[in-house]
Amino acid sequence: MADILKNILGLKQAAAGTKGDAGYHAHSFPNRARIKNAQSNARDYSDFADFASAPDPAPAAAATLGGATPLATGRPYTKWYNVHERHSLSEFKVEGVILLVTAFIFIFHFFGAGSNRTKARKWIRAHAAALQHEFALVGFGRAPTADVVVNPDTFLKEKSLFEFASYATGRRNVAFLDVKITLTKKFNPLVYLFEAVGSFLVESLGPAPEDLVEVLIYPFDGKEALTVPRRRGPDEAEPQADGKSQFDGFVWAVVNKTRMQRLRDQRYDISLTATKDNSKLPEWLTVMSESAEVTDTFLTPDLIAAIVALGDNFQYLVISDQPTDSPTTLDETTPRKRLHLKYSLPADNNYDAYVPLFEYLLRLPDLLVAQAHFRPEVLKKIRSVREQKINQIKKAAEEERAEERAADKDKAKKAKRDAELKGLDAKAQKKYLEKEQAKEQRKAQKKMTMR
Repeated sequence: MADILKNILGLKQAAAGTKGDAGYHAHSFPNRARIKNAQSNARDYSDFADFASAPDPAPAAAATLGGATPLATGRPYTKWYNVHERHSLSEFKVEGVILLVTAFIFIFHFFGAGSNRTKARKWIRAHAAALQHEFALVGFGRAPTADVVVNPDTFLKEKSLFEFASYATGRRNVAFLDVKITLTKKFNPLVYLFEAVGSFLVESLGPAPEDLVEVLIYPFDGKEALTVPRRRGPDEAEPQADGKSQFDGFVWAVVNKTRMQRLRDQRYDISLTATKDNSKLPEWLTVMSESAEVTDTFLTPDLIAAIVALGDNFQYLVISDQPTDSPTTLDETTPRKRLHLKYSLPADNNYDAYVPLFEYLLRLPDLLVAQAHFRPEVLKKIRSVREQKINQIKKAAEEERAEERAADKDKAKKAKRDAELKGLDAKAQKKYLEKEQAKEQRKAQKKMTMR
């Protein structure tokens, strides 16, 4: 007890002795005063060490000098900033394949379309001189004057990336000429491969795709008044149509044997002809004609030489006045004369051997007007086959009209019956129907008896 009292008294004395200093230090150094108080408290409660805790750490000084720069507090530099560390090219395999396929298609489209245009232009350049020499107007524009040099490329019209066309008119015995150039779809590799493989595997898809040219000539055949416009001015007059451009109609063709069966199946006019080999022709060519006299007239040495020069690229030359599709009406059987040449284009674009056949074709209408006038016996034989088809069409048309008349008769009969039934009461209608049923039964029994 005495010790406790001493301690209390000692503490009071120490506190009283240091009151002035403590006040000074507490006012001048507040942190130092708090530290001393904490230390004294620790000594006072040393008996309760189990419950004592470490003093709170002194806070760091937050104030800085006025001229000092504050430290940066941004994110640390990691690989998030480096794309090449976060990703690799293996993650873009699908995109890479898409880009390669797109580039492949674009390159094929660009070079394929350019190749088709180049091939078509080379053809028209090789044949432009012959066209300009034979026709007053070539191409789809206006007729040029004598002092104007025309670019042959303008004679050609691009209908699509694989179809090109040209046109010519203004020649004696010829109404107009059409040129159609059909090329393979080099600009679309998928379609090109499908057509090539499909034609090889399935015969019905047709032959393999190839570059082709077709030339169609439509003669006047004495119908200049229907196509040639009148001359304007004081000396206006009708075009002369004295019949000098007329010639007898027939179907005649020189055909490559590899194309013969397909041509006969596809064209009605060729189906009217008979196929006969000719000693003047090589083994790979044949003649399809309605009369041997026609063959003797038009299978000339110049024509044979021009065709043989093309080799296997030649497909056929047809002179016809019948439709290519089987006619179904009498109007479709009306003769429409035309000349049709078709051949494949060479891969090297060298047309030196092809121009003679083209020039011969342009002059062929003059030969037809001069020599296509045959004996009555020949014309009678030619007409006999065509009259059979005309009679078939007439018979089919008559049967169709008879069916229509029968249908109209039945319709009128039914309308009359319905009107009669409508005017009767229920009992009379029943009697009418029973009578009608009995009549039909008698007719059926009569038919069975006749059989």
